[in-house]
Amino acid sequence: MAQASTAATPNEGAMPLMDHLRELRSRIFKSLLGIILGAAVAWAFYEQIFEFIVDPIETVADEFEARGYNVQLTLTGVTAPFLLQVKISLMAGFILSSPVWIYQLWSFVTPGLHKHERRYALLFVVFAVPLFLTGVAMALWIMPKGLSILLGFVPSESVSSFLSVDGYLSFAIRVMAVFGLGFLLPVVIVGLNFMGILSADAIRRSWRWSIIGVFLFSAVATPTPDPFTMLMLALPLLVLLLIAFGICLLNDRRKSRRSTEPDYDSLSDDEASPIGGAEDVDGVTPIDRPDPIDDP
Repeated sequence: MAQASTAATPNEGAMPLMDHLRELRSRIFKSLLGIILGAAVAWAFYEQIFEFIVDPIETVADEFEARGYNVQLTLTGVTAPFLLQVKISLMAGFILSSPVWIYQLWSFVTPGLHKHERRYALLFVVFAVPLFLTGVAMALWIMPKGLSILLGFVPSESVSSFLSVDGYLSFAIRVMAVFGLGFLLPVVIVGLNFMGILSADAIRRSWRWSIIGVFLFSAVATPTPDPFTMLMLALPLLVLLLIAFGICLLNDRRKSRRSTEPDYDSLSDDEASPIGGAEDVDGVTPIDRPDPIDDP
């Protein structure tokens, strides 16, 4: 007699480890390819990009020169100009290719999602790229203020400040990366909420720690010790986090209206559910207690 067998249907989001590694390799390759193509475009416009990057330090140098101080950018070494062009081209390529690597970064988690959740990857890119570029633009805007504070520690007019272009470039990259990636945090929070990993109630319960974390991150990440630069990063992040919380709250309410599951979030951890002969709660009819078993 033949025995019927039913093939097990794999989970929609299941993926073996080797497939995950191959997926990661593919995403990294595509991201690097986007950065290289962006760097090639930046190489062709190197002079314009260089003038744009050094504009903050030149603005500060002009202000200090009017007060009798000497601030200059310097290059040392025969290969320094070539290496400088390579670094600036790669940095500009990283920024220009932000839609590519942001999409690849977010899409890496989509093999573990259901089909109806994968459409959020495109929305993630649509909102993440402008926020990342806004953070970079804000970093360039406040950079003269930070440079002015740091160079203000020069002891006297007789001391000249000869700044290495490599050192200044590293400073600029760090500031732009911190502001750009910091502005991505609210989009990540909303994305985790839409994936069902982070609820709005969890965000609400930890709002005090979120504020402390934002200020600690801003204090550590900003390169200057003044409170102005820290607030210029912390305050926009707090506003964006508040907007992200509002979006997560609306999304959770939308999901709760469509869901047929009971609202477990309204119950505290030590509250007993109305099961087993308890009194009616919110109009829900309790389950009758089972009849006691007669003693033998």
